[in-house]
Amino acid sequence: MSREDRIFRALADPTRRAVFERLTRGEAPVLDLTRNFGVSQPAISQHLGVLRRAGLVRQRRDGRRAYYRVERSALRPLVGWIERYQAFWLGRLGQMRKLLEDLDP
Repeated sequence: MSREDRIFRALADPTRRAVFERLTRGEAPVLDLTRNFGVSQPAISQHLGVLRRAGLVRQRRDGRRAYYRVERSALRPLVGWIERYQAFWLGRLGQMRKLLEDLDP
């Protein structure tokens, strides 16, 4: 599975996406994330595991506590993917504009 696929799959889940978005505002311990999202600690840990395997977050341990933060370059693999489709759609929009201009009497 490609890195892009892992990222898209990880962010497809609304809870994981919300956890990722929360972590963009700063590092947080699992306990805080559990309180903020109203789900069990094991569920948050599973979501964080998926995000970690996708390369979206990093874990830091301090004694018994685990802290998570967003990996700064996490979404970089998607930039090329988005740029390919941006070029495709910009080209299509240019073709549509020409067609509409040709149809305008």
